[in-house]
Amino acid sequence: MPDNILTKLFRPGARGKARWVFAAIVLLSLAAGLIDAGAYYNKGADWLAAKTNNIVKLPHTKEVDFRLGLDLQGGSHLVYKAEVKDIKPDDRDDAVEGVRDVIERRVNVFGVSEPVVQTSKSGDEYRVIVELAGIKDVSEAIKMIGETPLLEFKERNTEAGRLTDEERARMEKYNNNAEERAAEVLGKVMSGGDFAVLARKFSEDEATKERGGDLGWITEKDNPRIFSLVKDLKVGKTSTELHLGDRGYEIVKLEDKRVKKNPFTNKEEKEVKASHLLLCYNGIDGCESGLSKEEALNKINEIKKQATPDNFADLAKKYSTGPSAPNGGDLGWFGKGAMVKPFEEAVFSQKTGTISGPVETRFGYHLIYKQGERPQEEYKVGYILIKTMKEEDVTGPRDEWKNTELTGKNLKRARVEFNPNDNMPEVALEFDSEGTKLFAEITERNVGKPVAIYLDNYPISVPTVNEKITGGKAVISGNFNIKEAKLLAQRLNAGALPVPITLINQQTVGASLGHKSVANSLEAGVIGLILVALFMILYYRLPGVLAVFSLIIYGLSVLALFKLWPVTLTLAGVAGFVLSIGMAVDANVLIFERIKEELKSGKPLDLAIDEGFRRAWPSIRDGNVSTLITCFILIQFSTSIVKGFAVTLSLGIVISMFSAIVITRNFFNLISGPWLEKRKWLMGVKK
Repeated sequence: MPDNILTKLFRPGARGKARWVFAAIVLLSLAAGLIDAGAYYNKGADWLAAKTNNIVKLPHTKEVDFRLGLDLQGGSHLVYKAEVKDIKPDDRDDAVEGVRDVIERRVNVFGVSEPVVQTSKSGDEYRVIVELAGIKDVSEAIKMIGETPLLEFKERNTEAGRLTDEERARMEKYNNNAEERAAEVLGKVMSGGDFAVLARKFSEDEATKERGGDLGWITEKDNPRIFSLVKDLKVGKTSTELHLGDRGYEIVKLEDKRVKKNPFTNKEEKEVKASHLLLCYNGIDGCESGLSKEEALNKINEIKKQATPDNFADLAKKYSTGPSAPNGGDLGWFGKGAMVKPFEEAVFSQKTGTISGPVETRFGYHLIYKQGERPQEEYKVGYILIKTMKEEDVTGPRDEWKNTELTGKNLKRARVEFNPNDNMPEVALEFDSEGTKLFAEITERNVGKPVAIYLDNYPISVPTVNEKITGGKAVISGNFNIKEAKLLAQRLNAGALPVPITLINQQTVGASLGHKSVANSLEAGVIGLILVALFMILYYRLPGVLAVFSLIIYGLSVLALFKLWPVTLTLAGVAGFVLSIGMAVDANVLIFERIKEELKSGKPLDLAIDEGFRRAWPSIRDGNVSTLITCFILIQFSTSIVKGFAVTLSLGIVISMFSAIVITRNFFNLISGPWLEKRKWLMGVKK
């Protein structure tokens, strides 16, 4: 039987092996290209499906975005000095780590994506470095970060404020008057009055009043209640009835609407509607399923076998351990950033109408039923508020916990100890003389009841009092592991040991400047690549052409690796990537010059290529290894900006060695032969 075309191409031998390697390189390049330009491929697939009436329908690929640092995304780099002179040397490390933990929780309030909070020590000086990418209100962040941690001991608030008849009558009169005023304003709006003018005159919402009631662009995630009030309105129309909210009577107007786009990629953002079935397992906080991790996985796989879109809600009600179980696991509509990363990646990549899973997150195993997907809309809303009065406005807020006089200033220190009976870790507290007296009084009146320990208005522990505690020493015990006990001790010490911090350096990058930096970096990179490609082709001829193709594959591979790692790209990181391109070119130059020397000495082409690669390798290896050692030192001991440069440069160097030694070598193996032997001028060597 005559050989078929594949047998001829990939028959055993050096040339057949080279073709196999070439096929692998092509597949690698296609995969890298899909990762780098997944959004463009998906748009092309949609366009092709639309043009062919879904006759030709290519599968979609997962879209992976670059993770940008604060100098590209915009944000602030803050450096604080920690004042530790009043703290014992042995306690300073724990105290500063406790402050770092507090600051990290404080910046999380701002919804910062991937905040970086780290400590450094130089001699006897401690510093806390905070990087906030994408933050909008820098001044408020600085104010909140700079406050000394506040540690408070609280007990149950048993005082329930009640309105007197006189107070209730006064509240009802005020609210009736508010309704009349709100109806009057609505009448003026419906009669054609200018919404902005009326908002400035009558609205009692201080945040929007001076802007003519402009609430700005909102999504359903930002303000679900207001979003629901305007979603059925036509653009330019006002609600025809008053809406009573938590703050009072509201009048809303839909000024405009659009599909939300990512400010950096300009891609339309999407949201999905999904339900999920969650099975937690032992070891997860609050889980009472009684299942081991392996048992939970086996059980959820069994549930998946019987799950369909029709019965998914019933299965979720029956088996799910999540809080949405009573609603059949319904999560409603949500966009990116609303769920934990593994869940988000799974639900946005799966097809509508399918059930995926099990997907593992820190909450357990999930089955996810994706019910719909749509572009994420955002509305520009006009807003007028006429305030009403609530019981809390008369009696004051009714907190679950009330403060005691015991605070962090009375706590001398907290430390991790081990219970002598079961060797379990626990946290020991030691109070000063005033704190000893106050703590004894608190525990005496709360025997059998919980006492909450708050740090920065956040409960870090709610232990139950077993008996009156005197002597100024107490122990918080529970099912702690060593890491949890140490973390609790750090948090307690952050409030007990006053560590003031002083802002000594601030660098702020606006989002527009970051976007411009990205554009300038890309432009510089493209120009540099074009000039390098022209030089290689003009000077080295055919090897230069091969090097250009090799560099293109190199660039695709490195960018794909940056997305998959994921590497946080900064300007310094982009510089490291560009420098690694230069080193990749340098490796090719060494190889080509060696090959030319071998050809000039009269050696045949195949032998010259082998010798060129063999003799150039020690120089390539030594140069790149020495650079990698430097990168390793920078990664271990430098700050984040320099570290970003070192990370991208080191990854680029590793891929560049693969590019020069494997890809370029494979191209030479494919084209070498008698025809090239007769045309050595293509190799830059005169006959």
